[in-house]
Amino acid sequence: MMSKVLLVASLMAAAALASPVYGPLSYGPGLSYGYAAKAIQPLHTVAAAPVLHAPIVAAAPVLKHVEAYDPNPHYSFSYGVSDPHTGDSKHAEETLANGVVHGSYSLTEPDGTIRKVTYTADKIHGFNAVVEKSGHAVHAAPVLKKVVHAAPLVHAALPYYHH
Repeated sequence: MMSKVLLVASLMAAAALASPVYGPLSYGPGLSYGYAAKAIQPLHTVAAAPVLHAPIVAAAPVLKHVEAYDPNPHYSFSYGVSDPHTGDSKHAEETLANGVVHGSYSLTEPDGTIRKVTYTADKIHGFNAVVEKSGHAVHAAPVLKKVVHAAPLVHAALPYYHH
């Protein structure tokens, strides 16, 4: 037991001596007004004791969760909005099957016409769309603004008060 205590004490002493020992600071003869001080140089160094390593233990392999890969993915969605208060009306739908996307969307333009776009997309032919416009454009009558001219302002002289 005593030999273990002496071994640990000697290792600690060797580690303490392995660090460099620094001498007193010296900024040159007399007082120096320079901005940079001299670098502090170690007076001596002592070789470090050999490092003892713990035995290497093999870790258990880490298992990763791998999600299944679908080589032929598919999906389908659609949505629509019809707001009679604002006049906002639109609809969209899209599906992916066998690597080809088929979809369409329609919306009501500000002039009252309906624009419908039907499209397909794939790796061979790229993106192709057909745009159709239906309905008759309704242009609102211009709003006439009545301009009221205000009577000119009359600047009255303020009464003069003297203290």
